[in-house]
Amino acid sequence: MKITFIQPRMLTGKPSDCMEPLVFALLKALTPEHIDICFYDERLESVPFDEPTDAVALTINTFTARRAYEIAQTYESKNIPVIAGGFHATLLPEEVLEFVRTVVVGDAEDTWPRILDDLLNDTLQERYFSTMPPMCDTVPDRSLFKRQRYLPILPVQFGRGCPHQCDFCSIHAVYDSSLRQRNLDDLCRELAPIRGKHILLTDDNLLHNKKMAENLFIELKNIGLRWSCQISINAIADKNFIAHMAESGCTSVTIGFESLNTGNLRQMNKNVNQHHFNYSEAIHACNEVGIMVYGTFVFGYDHDTKESFNETLDFALAHNLFLANFNPLTPFPGTRLYDRLMAENRMIYKGWWLKDDVRYGQAVFHPRGMTADELEEGCFRIRTEFNTHRNTALRFIRNKTNRKSTYNSVVFLSSNRASRKEIRRKQGKIATWTEG
Repeated sequence: MKITFIQPRMLTGKPSDCMEPLVFALLKALTPEHIDICFYDERLESVPFDEPTDAVALTINTFTARRAYEIAQTYESKNIPVIAGGFHATLLPEEVLEFVRTVVVGDAEDTWPRILDDLLNDTLQERYFSTMPPMCDTVPDRSLFKRQRYLPILPVQFGRGCPHQCDFCSIHAVYDSSLRQRNLDDLCRELAPIRGKHILLTDDNLLHNKKMAENLFIELKNIGLRWSCQISINAIADKNFIAHMAESGCTSVTIGFESLNTGNLRQMNKNVNQHHFNYSEAIHACNEVGIMVYGTFVFGYDHDTKESFNETLDFALAHNLFLANFNPLTPFPGTRLYDRLMAENRMIYKGWWLKDDVRYGQAVFHPRGMTADELEEGCFRIRTEFNTHRNTALRFIRNKTNRKSTYNSVVFLSSNRASRKEIRRKQGKIATWTEG
């Protein structure tokens, strides 16, 4: 039996910031050797739809849903069963089942082996539900990525879930407040062969358990890895903790600052930011130990106005952030935000991910403090401004952390170049269903 794995693209054109799609490495590791696997990453290559296969497995996030459905229809028209998983499939299984044979709700570890057995016995079911079991000791098999040129940053997952309950977050919609982590020995078994590489710990909240995190730091230091992660701002309150991160090889952290307005933070239920609101101190604490800060911000909550854009841009430039992202608020299905905006009749497009005229970066709801067009234009303007050659050079020169070593310098300059390129490539593009 042969199964084809497909990573759908979001937009046409080759992106410059692709990382390995970790889910397929996990599926490959969970697949017995007697089953033939091939993998196509549509972000980087075309899918050979005429190539023989017995089944197709693809992952769907909300931004790739329309393209994933076209792929599915192409195979299903040939009576080749398509199995779909991912966050979007978990949150909207009824919608997904309009296009595919089988939908997976939840995680793969306890569903994929059952799916393979049923495929072999010709008893494939319409739905498979994960019990969200403890994370298993399976080491992802990255051998299927050898053909492609991804960023030299390897995504690695230690745990899943987040204790916070932000109303815009699909992580909370899928996992509620549950938190699961792998056994540290199993993680080290995965990391040992990639000694000397840069890894991105993809956990949504890596540092919620400080004892586990401290043990992780020791192992990362012993293995000799440079690494990056996402953290909540509360972790930075303990300066010794941040120092241990730096000593273990951490070079950068992504922090969801989200907004400079406390009214917005209350509305989005970002309690952790409200309790640790001194963003300047947090950035300084990271920079002081040599960790670069990637800040993310979102616009469109009820306390935002047109003035919010310049205020946030000035903040990001004044603190010479390593990178920054300025996003229009996007209501994802299954979140409290989406339900609230629907109830308030403020959605411009119900089911915006299915619309054939929604462009990348477009506002899909009516904000209170500005028009939808002003929200879209403001985000794009400050993204562009933050990433001009002049501002990039100033952030590099003025913040010694961004150039503290040859390694940091290379990471800073290459990451900013890719960011600048992707802003131009993506903005205003339509996620068309057809090639070209």
